[in-house]
Amino acid sequence: MLFSMVAFALADTLVKLASEFLSPPQVMFYLMAGGLVLFALLALAEREKFFNKNAFAPVVVVRYIAELIGMVGMIMALSQVPLSTVGAITQAAPILVAVGAALLLGEKVSWRRWTSIAVGFLGVLLIVQPGADGFDISVLWAVLSMSGLAVRDLTTRIIPDDVGSATLATYTMMVAVPFAVGWTYLSGETLFPSNLNWWILIPMTCLGSVGYVLLIKSIRMAEVSVVTPFRYSRILFLILLGVVVFGERPGPPTLLGAALVIASGLYIMWRERQVGQIKP
Repeated sequence: MLFSMVAFALADTLVKLASEFLSPPQVMFYLMAGGLVLFALLALAEREKFFNKNAFAPVVVVRYIAELIGMVGMIMALSQVPLSTVGAITQAAPILVAVGAALLLGEKVSWRRWTSIAVGFLGVLLIVQPGADGFDISVLWAVLSMSGLAVRDLTTRIIPDDVGSATLATYTMMVAVPFAVGWTYLSGETLFPSNLNWWILIPMTCLGSVGYVLLIKSIRMAEVSVVTPFRYSRILFLILLGVVVFGERPGPPTLLGAALVIASGLYIMWRERQVGQIKP
């Protein structure tokens, strides 16, 4: 999960850079098309059962749709909102996942973890500052992404085990590519503009794909509430990249909120380890 967040943070940075010469649907097309090729090759290399009827089970279809919603929201947000703000909002997804895992999947969440989750959510609110003057409505794209990603992670947890991670990602890309193509042409644009920068597009696609596979594997290897703390590291990475690459200057509320979110995640991770050690 930690390595996944590093890859995603770097990919997010490149998506924001790509948005300077591509529209959101064009960015999505290159991300999904490149991911489709990479994931299909990975599925073949790992000899996964590619043609699997469980890949079209209702819960998997819900995951495809949730992933698509999350992707659209993320790309739109990255093209309009500061990198650190997007990272802060989308990190509310693990909080929703932990709640959903407790309510829907029957995972045990102690009152200490509930308290930590609440503190983490408070940190996100400090970063977003929804009641502040000049609130940018564009951040709602990040909220949409957060909601889609939370549903994606919950459904990933209950997907049949015989559907391989690379196969799952390949089918997701197969759903997303036609959507991106249609979105591009409906926007009156072309898939292959003359001002492409492959030095940005190629690593953007590769990093996004690596992060995606690692994310799926981490969620399927352990309880959602256990791996969730590592997701908060993405905030730190995005704030750092926002400062270095785009010259963003997060204010005190953003830094305090990030500190609360990270502290919350670290406490949850420590508490899980303690509980695991005292179990008979």
